[in-house]
Amino acid sequence: MYVILVYDIKSDTGGSKVLTKTFKTCKKYLTHIQNSVFEGEISESQLLKLKMELRKLIRDDRDSLIVFKCRNEKWIPKEFWGIEDDKTTNFL
Repeated sequence: MYVILVYDIKSDTGGSKVLTKTFKTCKKYLTHIQNSVFEGEISESQLLKLKMELRKLIRDDRDSLIVFKCRNEKWIPKEFWGIEDDKTTNFL
């Protein structure tokens, strides 16, 4: 499946540590495309592993995370406004 993951980590005491760990965890499974946004193809089992890892990091009372799921990337057309920095085109 194709997913877009977006997170918002509150920048308070401990927030920078949570932000760094959240970023590194997401980077293991998905492609970083912009600030707190990741995308990519991922299996159900990988998504479950990612969810379990992130649940240990995200503070339910301060942080948020949204995952948009789709069967295939072709059903989510991209449109760039401003600087086009499509980091997913770096593959050979």
